[in-house]
Amino acid sequence: MSWINSNIILEGDHVKLVPMTHLHFKDLTALATEKTIWEFLPTDMSNAQKCLQVFENALIEKEKGSQYPFVIVSKKSNKIIGSTRLMEMYPLHKKLEIGWTWLHPNYWATAINLECKLLLLTFCFEELKTIRVQLKTSIENIRSRKAIEKIGGQFEGILRYDMIRDNGTKRNSAYYSIIETEWLVCKELLTKKLVAKHNEQYNQ
Repeated sequence: MSWINSNIILEGDHVKLVPMTHLHFKDLTALATEKTIWEFLPTDMSNAQKCLQVFENALIEKEKGSQYPFVIVSKKSNKIIGSTRLMEMYPLHKKLEIGWTWLHPNYWATAINLECKLLLLTFCFEELKTIRVQLKTSIENIRSRKAIEKIGGQFEGILRYDMIRDNGTKRNSAYYSIIETEWLVCKELLTKKLVAKHNEQYNQ
């Protein structure tokens, strides 16, 4: 049985996180052609065939209860602008990972990622009652590492040769986590950063 038994929609001021379906594949594949998105990720999904394979596998894993993929929809344009998912889900131990998060570069350094993380973390800690949420990224992805640290992720260490990329190179991954005793402080920090980023964007 899946840990998440309903089609949840997580909604904020800027985005909606909507459960991924086959109907989203066309828009996602078109977005994914921007190669800069995949610089630090193990899979280069700028290739349409690879992209469709990854999304198809995500839906298979959803049926198994091991993942829950979302599309990220901009409320301003009502268009899909990226994707994210809950994965590595272990309901017995009340832990999971937020991963496979990517946005079209037009939305980098905006309030979008902050709000996505706030929505997901709130759902994890307050609805699923997780005790641990994990995040990871390439040790070379300084932008992503700083983003995780800014939302309260605690650095746990480096897993060497964690993944093999499509090009055959080996990726070392930086692992972070937020645990239940840190959540309220993290939530306050994340909310303040989201408000500040919102004000920065709309006062420019």
